[in-house]
Amino acid sequence: MKVTYSPEGGDTQVFDYNPNKLMSAEREALEKRTGKAFKSFAMDVLRGDALCRRALLHVLLKRDHPTIRFDDVDFCWDELTVEMTRGEIELAVERMRSKGGDEDLIEGMLGELEDAPEDEGKARLPFAV
Repeated sequence: MKVTYSPEGGDTQVFDYNPNKLMSAEREALEKRTGKAFKSFAMDVLRGDALCRRALLHVLLKRDHPTIRFDDVDFCWDELTVEMTRGEIELAVERMRSKGGDEDLIEGMLGELEDAPEDEGKARLPFAV
């Protein structure tokens, strides 16, 4: 998954985001900040939950800027995009359908398939397992 942060007047930053590759401290910080179990958090990032996306951006920025505070992370909605690759969408839809997942979310993902970026290597699930 690609998380792109393009602040007005600033440099665009692109992060590779794999929920299964976050450090435990990062996952715990996301749970604490959002009040959600990590699996719910990961799905809510895909659904467009504003708090979850802000918390995720904070964690990603903190890797390069260790002193950045959550309150310092504030952005216009169009400055942050979260994109699944084609392979991630296909894997996610397959898995969600096999488990009776949210049909509205599945249809939304399929609607993004045509414009989704190509995979750079092996596709993986875009949410925590």
